[in-house]
Amino acid sequence: MKPPMVPTQPGFWRRPHLGRRMFFRHAGAAVGGYFLLPERPAETVARAAVSTKGTACNCIFILMSGGPSHVDTFDLKEGPWTPAGFNPTSYGDVRWPQGLLPNLAAHLPNVALVRSVKSWALVHVLARTWVMIGRNPAQANARFAPHIGSVVAQEFSGRDPSATLPVFVSLNTSNGPGAGFLSAANHPFYMSPGGGGLANTTHPLGAARLDRRTALLNDLDSDLKLSAELGSAVHESFAYTEAARKLMYNNTVNSIFTFDAAERARYGTTGFGNACIAARRMLRANSGARFIQITQGDWDQHEDIYKPNAGHWSIAKQFDNAIAPLLTDLKNDGVLNETLVVCMGEFGRVPGNLNSGQGRDHYAQQAILLAGGGVQGGLVVGSTDRTGAATVESGWSRKRDIRPEDVEATIYSALGIDYTKELADPSGRGFQYVPFSDRDQYGPVNELWA
Repeated sequence: MKPPMVPTQPGFWRRPHLGRRMFFRHAGAAVGGYFLLPERPAETVARAAVSTKGTACNCIFILMSGGPSHVDTFDLKEGPWTPAGFNPTSYGDVRWPQGLLPNLAAHLPNVALVRSVKSWALVHVLARTWVMIGRNPAQANARFAPHIGSVVAQEFSGRDPSATLPVFVSLNTSNGPGAGFLSAANHPFYMSPGGGGLANTTHPLGAARLDRRTALLNDLDSDLKLSAELGSAVHESFAYTEAARKLMYNNTVNSIFTFDAAERARYGTTGFGNACIAARRMLRANSGARFIQITQGDWDQHEDIYKPNAGHWSIAKQFDNAIAPLLTDLKNDGVLNETLVVCMGEFGRVPGNLNSGQGRDHYAQQAILLAGGGVQGGLVVGSTDRTGAATVESGWSRKRDIRPEDVEATIYSALGIDYTKELADPSGRGFQYVPFSDRDQYGPVNELWA
């Protein structure tokens, strides 16, 4: 059976003659032009009075695409399958794969491990989308559902008039859920940083020629800009062009995405490392980006999961070499306490002995890592049985497995967003930031702030 359809992103609106104008796309990934459009606030249907943590003003969401093996990483389980090179080591009550994730081991006093997490689905696209929108993508109204980052953009847009970058930035992928039914201004800004600056933000004939053409364009469009008869789409395209121009020849923006070989090497000289550098620089520059997703893969290891220089050894090294310096630099920059870092995949892997291909297949039980944003370091929430097959102790007040919707609520709560908020959506049924909030079915894992 084919996996259910998931939301796609529509193309940006453009006037027939806009091709002659200063329209650009980012190198490495197509820019979803929507991030530059002005926001049209959605109507609030209902708003419950809830208490949020409000300990963070930024979130770095690291999507470990493919599904990392929880029993080899954040919920280590030892057995005859465990490679000697993992060098399991005790840090207090935590057993850690020192040989697999040596650099992150030094940060264990500053991170929280959540081991009672469980996915709803075992199909990559379905489960991955579920994590990003915090609800079942197969439900009828899910086609309107925005990415968690787009909801954050909805709540944070306009707070910083001096912002140079959009609120929601998505690194190392060019697709995924977008703004859904929310304003196009909340769409993710896609790019894959390489250290050479922000691509396609200069004019082939130079800045002076661009300025002259911009002035001419503005003069030609002056009457149109004053017209109320052309509809919002036309005026949004004008706003898009103006916002795009602000990113061009912008020293602040260019400096964020320009880093040398030495800095890349300190983060592992990988695409994931480059994205971590860019995320750190965006927050240090206070550029306006508040929700930064970094997609890292591929953790999908059905065969040869322990093969030297391949499998989990390879992908874990990339992760470890970049996440450790990221946490260090965020702390040194003084922004870790106000930045929630979430690392998770769409599901875990089958525990116990390996399959016939010497790998691990998809499995619902999983574990995630969080840091910063006021989260208590050195904390372990929940526990599983001897092999990591099932939750033994949930470790939180709802006394059940933690689901993607609960992680979503936790992110919103950390950012001070009312996770029970409900907006009118095109279906007429109302869209709750976290589904079934009216029934209190899901909620934040407050124990992380214990």
